[in-house]
Amino acid sequence: MDQVGERTGAGPAGATDRWLRHAIGKLARAGAGYLADLVVPPVCLACRKPLGVHDSLCADCWREIDFIRPPVCDRLGIPMPFDIGGVMISAQAAADPPVYDRARAVAHFGSVVRDLVHQLKYADRHDARRLFGRWLLDAGLPLLQDTDVILAVPLNRWRLLERRFNQAAILAAELSALSQIPADPLLLVRSRRTPSQVGRTRDQRRRSMAGAFTVPASRRTAVAGRNILLVDDVITTGATVEACARALKSAGAARVDVLALALVTDRTRINP
Repeated sequence: MDQVGERTGAGPAGATDRWLRHAIGKLARAGAGYLADLVVPPVCLACRKPLGVHDSLCADCWREIDFIRPPVCDRLGIPMPFDIGGVMISAQAAADPPVYDRARAVAHFGSVVRDLVHQLKYADRHDARRLFGRWLLDAGLPLLQDTDVILAVPLNRWRLLERRFNQAAILAAELSALSQIPADPLLLVRSRRTPSQVGRTRDQRRRSMAGAFTVPASRRTAVAGRNILLVDDVITTGATVEACARALKSAGAARVDVLALALVTDRTRINP
């Protein structure tokens, strides 16, 4: 019996051995984490002030973020002045309904969020991706419950070669990992290059983006009947995500929702 206990790790000696291995493992991991923090100390992702943890913001920068919280318009995701209960539609959505079904965003596009998005998009700074993923998961919970597949707004191949990465695809990958909902980067392609949308009006953006996206013939069956969550960094006028949604619905998508880090509203009406 004692020999069986020794072979299986049963009994007091086996329990002590397991405890020692567990304790040594914890110490090794703690030591590795300590050394990593010495090499790359945790700092605020926005202002670079020293912090006690990685992938976060300091209290001052956190207070600068204007998070979007309910009540919001169910279609556009813009804040509503008061909550009347149930699904609410803004006057803007009623007058000009979007092609997509619902949109949500983490925060207004201003101050710290604008700087973080620009660092990701133009400065090749990806250190905030884990924070962005957590934010998107929180803001997108009402949409994720109905989502079959996550999809990023695609870049034109020449823009992708120039930039070397698609910031929307980075966000979609982080969200997919956290939500355990698959992401498919090949369901939608940008079929033609479009000029920069910065400084253009809503109508100009719509005309520019018309027909800019398509679902490849080989992927249409993967789109048909599916509920798709489209991820982008910023919703400015909605022209880009509307063009994506139109292509997806033409291919048979049952629902197309949109999730973004930031939303340009009247209080942040500036060029992204």
